[in-house]
Amino acid sequence: MSARTMLSPSRLLPIVLAVLFVVGPAGAQPTDLTPERFSFEPDLAYDSSIPSPEEALGYAMGTQFTLHADAVDYLRTLADASDRVTMGTYGETYEGRTLPYLVVTSAQNQGRLDQLKQNSRRLSDPASLSDGARDRLLQNQPVFVSYSYNIHGNEPASTEAALQVAYRLAAAQNDRTGALLQEAVVVMYPTVNPDGRDRYAYWARSMQRAQVATEPADIVHDEPWPQGRTNHYWFDLNRDWVWNVHPEMEGLTGVYQEFMPQVHADYHEQGYNDHYFTMPGTTPRNPILPDRYVAWADTFGRANIEAFDQNQVAYFTREAFDFFYPSYGSSYPSVMGGIGMLTEQAGIGAGRAVENNDGYTLTFRQRVHDHYATSLATIEASVENRRALLEYDLDAHSQASNTIETAAYVFPDDQGTGYLYDLLDMLRHHGVEVERTTETARLDNALDYRTGERTDRRVGAGAYVVPTDQPRHLFVNTLLRRQVAFEDSVMYDMSTWSAPLAYNLEAYSTRESVGAGTASVETAPTPKAGVTNSGAQYAFVVEWDQRHAPRALSALWDAGYRVRAAHESFDTGSRSFGAGSLIVLLGRNPAHDAPAADMQRIASEAGVEIVGFDTGRVADGPDLGSADNAPVQAPELGMLVDQPFSTYTSGQIWYLFDQETELPITRIRASNLEESATGDGRYARYGKASLDALDVLILPGGYGIDAVFDSARMETLREWVRDGGTLVGTEESARFLTADGSGLTDVEAMQDTTDSPIGPHTSYAARDDSSGLDYVPGAALTGRLDTTHPLTYGIGREVYSLKYGVSGLEPSAELQTAGHYAKDVDDLLVSGYASQENLGQMAGRSFAGTVEMGEGQVVFLVDNTQYRMFWRGPSRMMQNAAMLVPGLMD
Repeated sequence: MSARTMLSPSRLLPIVLAVLFVVGPAGAQPTDLTPERFSFEPDLAYDSSIPSPEEALGYAMGTQFTLHADAVDYLRTLADASDRVTMGTYGETYEGRTLPYLVVTSAQNQGRLDQLKQNSRRLSDPASLSDGARDRLLQNQPVFVSYSYNIHGNEPASTEAALQVAYRLAAAQNDRTGALLQEAVVVMYPTVNPDGRDRYAYWARSMQRAQVATEPADIVHDEPWPQGRTNHYWFDLNRDWVWNVHPEMEGLTGVYQEFMPQVHADYHEQGYNDHYFTMPGTTPRNPILPDRYVAWADTFGRANIEAFDQNQVAYFTREAFDFFYPSYGSSYPSVMGGIGMLTEQAGIGAGRAVENNDGYTLTFRQRVHDHYATSLATIEASVENRRALLEYDLDAHSQASNTIETAAYVFPDDQGTGYLYDLLDMLRHHGVEVERTTETARLDNALDYRTGERTDRRVGAGAYVVPTDQPRHLFVNTLLRRQVAFEDSVMYDMSTWSAPLAYNLEAYSTRESVGAGTASVETAPTPKAGVTNSGAQYAFVVEWDQRHAPRALSALWDAGYRVRAAHESFDTGSRSFGAGSLIVLLGRNPAHDAPAADMQRIASEAGVEIVGFDTGRVADGPDLGSADNAPVQAPELGMLVDQPFSTYTSGQIWYLFDQETELPITRIRASNLEESATGDGRYARYGKASLDALDVLILPGGYGIDAVFDSARMETLREWVRDGGTLVGTEESARFLTADGSGLTDVEAMQDTTDSPIGPHTSYAARDDSSGLDYVPGAALTGRLDTTHPLTYGIGREVYSLKYGVSGLEPSAELQTAGHYAKDVDDLLVSGYASQENLGQMAGRSFAGTVEMGEGQVVFLVDNTQYRMFWRGPSRMMQNAAMLVPGLMD
C-alpha cells in the first residue's frame, strides 16, 4: 500500500466494524452486503496510484454510510491524484460543512476549462453567436453533464455512488473512458445536503447491529423526527432550486450558472418497497418546454433501462413523478434550457439491507450500484448525442422557441416596503436580464395581476421590467406568469408558483413592448437603510410596512429599548406612517446614552429606515405619545415540535424567526410540555418546558394533534391563555383550536359539504384521479384583509393566500376576522387548480383571525403563511402574531 493510501488506526476501525457487521458471531446466517451481482466493473484496468473509495475509506461501498467529512477527504484525494479531476466548493452549510463539487473530464479539457465553460454559456445566448461561431461550437464543444446527489439527506445511496463514479472516471484506463471524457465535461455535486446526510448517517450507524437488521420492524428502519431528509432548518432543498433561500442551493445554482450544462440528473430514493424510477415521468408537464424535451427524457430513460435489463433490476417509467413545479433538481435544468431528469431508487428507511414486501432483500450495495449504473449510462447517452444536445440548448434559448405572447412583466417599485427586491435578486442570480424604466411607461392592454383583467395602465419612472425577449425566456415565463396551463390537475407538488403572487406584488404583464426608455439593472436593489434626523430630540419611528421592520423590532428589544406600536396610521403633514409603526419615545428610554448611534447601527444591520422626530405632535392621527400607541415587549416565544407536527412547517417558522427576524424561538418537544401551567421558573426539571415561561406558543400544522393534548393539558392550555398567553395555531392546528377540534374556542370550522367525485360506480382505476379532482393542490386564492387588525399590519388590503385542501373558519361575532377569502367565487381563484365546488365552499370564509380569551388570545392562521419561505406575502401575519398581537390586543 502506498504512503498515499496507508490507513491510520482510526481508518482501520471502520474495516473491523464492517467485517463484524457483515459476518457477525459464529453460526449466524450473515447477510451478504456485497453481492457479486452488484460489483463495480472489477475487470476494468485502473490506475494503481489512484485509491478506490474502498481503499481510502476502509470499507466496501454499500457496507457503511460514509460521513460527509470522509467523503470530502476522499474527493480531495481523488483531485490530488488525478489530472482528470478538479474540486471546488460553493459555500458552507448552516452547520459549517463544506459544499464540494467535482469537475471530471480529460486532462486536455481541464487545461482549457475556463474557455469550455464560457463556450457553454455562449450556447445559452444564441443571439450573440455568428453562424461561424455557432458551427464551431457544435463541432468542437464537449457536452456538459451534471449530477446532484443526496439532496435529501436520508437518501444516502447516491453520495456513495458519486464516489464510485468519480473513481471510475478518474482511474479507469480503458479507451472508452478516455473517449467519453474528451467529449464530455462531468460536473458532480456529491452531497447537496450534508447536514441532513450526517444527521441520518450518525443515527443509522448508532442503530446498527452485528447481525444486519433486515426485518422491517427493526428500529434502524424507523428514523426519528425530524429525520435526515431536510437541511438544518428542516427544509426540503429539492424545492429550493429557484428560490435559493438556503446556502446549499444558492451556492449550487451559482455554480450551475457558470457551467450551464446541457444535461442534468437529480438523484433520489423512495420507499424500499418501490422499484427504480427512471425517465420519462407523468403529467402534468410544463407546457412551455420545447416539444422535444419529452423525447430526450425518453432517450436517457432508455439508456438507463438498457443497463437495468442486463442486470435484471426492477424499474418503472411514466407511472409517476411529474415535472411541473420548476424548483426541483429535475425541472430547474429544463427551464434553464437543458434536459433535466429524475432518478428514484428504492431505499428510504432500508438501512444497509431490508426484506421488502415480496421477500427480496434489498441491500445498500444494490442501491449504490443502481445509481452508479445510471450515472454512467447518462454520460454514454450524452456523448452519443453530443451535437444534438448542443443544438437543443441553442434552440431552447432562442426566441424561436418562445411560445408565450407576453412581451414583458412590469413591477412598479415598492421602495423596499415589500418583497420586490427579493424577487429581483432571485431573477438576477439565475441570469435573467432586468431593466428599469427611465420615464413614465405606458402599458397597453396589460394584465393586472390583482384583478385578472386587462387594462391600459401607466407606471412611473423607476418601474422594473423583465422582458421575455432574452435567452432565459423559459425561466422567466415559467416563474412570472399569473397562471400556467396544465393538462392534469392531479400533481405531485403544487399547482401554482407564480412569483409575483408569492411575493404579493403589484404586477402587470403586457403583450406589447413597454412604451418607455429603460436602462439595464446590473445589481438587484436593496431597501433604503439609515436614519433621517439622527439627532432627534423626542422619538424615533420605524414604519412597519418595511421589508425588515420585524428584524428592527427584535434588534430594538435586544438593545433594551422600550418600544410602542401605533394602533392606527398617523401623518406628519409631509409623510404618513401606517398602523403597526414602531415608536421609541426617548423620554421613556432614559438609560440609553447614545440613542442616535444605536439607531444608526440598528438601521444598518436590519436594513430599515428610521425617522427621528423632534416633537410628538403629528398633523393627523394619534400623537406619538398617545396611550393608544401600546407597548410591545419582547415575547418568550415557543413552538411545539416533534411528532405529530409537520417537520416542514416547524422548520419554516423556526427559520422565519431565527434567520429572518433574529428573534429567539424555543423549540419544545410535544412530549416535554408540562401538564402544569406552573413550573420551576423558566425551565422545569428534566428538560420539561413550562407554559408559564412562555408568552406566545405556536402550534405548527400536523395530524393527530389531539394525541398531544389530553383533557388535563387542554385545561392547562385554556388557563394559560386566560392568564395572558397568546396561542397561535396554523394549518391543521388552527382547526384543532376550533369547537369542532379541541373545543378550546367556540369558533366553527368550515364544513366541507361538496359531493365527492367518487361515485358508487367509479372504477377502481379511476378512483385516484377522481380523488385528485377533489383536492386543492397548492392554489393561490384572493385574500381580503382587515387593515385595522394588528394581525395584518404591514401587509396591505389584499394578500394571495396559498391553499392546500379545503378549509376555513365560519365568520362570527366571536371571531375577529383579520383575513377572509374573496366572497365572489369568480374573484377567488387567482392561479392554480381548484374545482368550482371547492371554491364555492371557501368563498367568504375566514382564514386569519383572533379570539379573545380572558387576558389572552387565540390566533388562527388557517393557511401556511411562509410556505417554503418563498410564498412570502402572508408571512408578516405570523410575525405580527408573535410580536404585535400580545401588546396591541392586550
